[in-house]
Amino acid sequence: MAKLVVCNIMSLDGFYAAGDGNPLVLPMDAAFDAYNLERIQAADSLLLGADSYRMFMGFWPGQADNPEASTVHQQFGAIYKRIEVSVVSDSLTDEDIAPWAGQTTVVKRADAEGWVKELKQRTSGDIVTFGSRVTWNALLRAGLVDELHLIVGAKALGEGTPIFTQPVEGLTLAEVRGLDGSGNVLLRYATTG
Repeated sequence: MAKLVVCNIMSLDGFYAAGDGNPLVLPMDAAFDAYNLERIQAADSLLLGADSYRMFMGFWPGQADNPEASTVHQQFGAIYKRIEVSVVSDSLTDEDIAPWAGQTTVVKRADAEGWVKELKQRTSGDIVTFGSRVTWNALLRAGLVDELHLIVGAKALGEGTPIFTQPVEGLTLAEVRGLDGSGNVLLRYATTG
């Protein structure tokens, strides 16, 4: 059975994004990219919320053939062009997913828990989610997230959007790792489900 693995960066003071909702203020450096590439290479499936889907699919597939992109970004792009994507949304239209319709399944929010349970049963590699804070917090609350991979950025924001939407208990620390050449630190937690 597959694991649902959440991969997110957060500020040192626990924020997912700045006060204006911008997550790009966080230190997403080369070590951050390399770690996320490692995670998506271990995955058979990608699970996203609508906003992350629009942002990621609008950017990453085009990097595969971009001669100006880094090797890591080209590798990301190649994976994003082929990986199975489930997107939890009540707002996406056929037009929104048209370029990636062959690899995308839109799942209504009310059906998300059942879909994830089914996906875990039929997938062997990890199901990974990046961004998608609202989606994965709901799945964490439902006991469907297996691991949290939180990269703590070497930056405090002072205010913003908290990484968690509710208190969380039952986490077991599985790994702490400094990322090479970076001030960022990986905290990997297993959940009790």
